[in-house]
Amino acid sequence: MFTKIKKNYFLLITIFLFLYFVFNFLGGDRGLFSYFKKKNLLIDLQNEQTKLANKIKDLEFKNSLLTSNLDLDYIEILLRQKFLLGKKDEKFYIIEKNDN
Repeated sequence: MFTKIKKNYFLLITIFLFLYFVFNFLGGDRGLFSYFKKKNLLIDLQNEQTKLANKIKDLEFKNSLLTSNLDLDYIEILLRQKFLLGKKDEKFYIIEKNDN
């Protein structure tokens, strides 16, 4: 038995090294499967980053409406949304003064 192993020593080492590299290539933290998981995670995080950046721009714009030059229409919208002033399906009537 040992004579067969001695004759095929090179073949056994080659097979062992091949299997070792295949398993390490596919598995582990730096393997192929892990690469695809991390790639998908990166795409999800980039999408979330763009959503948050857009939200920050929107909040900065809303904040700019509330600084030195007050936009009264925007303040009215905020009051209606936050403090529930007005009712759903509310109708507004504008009465204009006639000089007739």
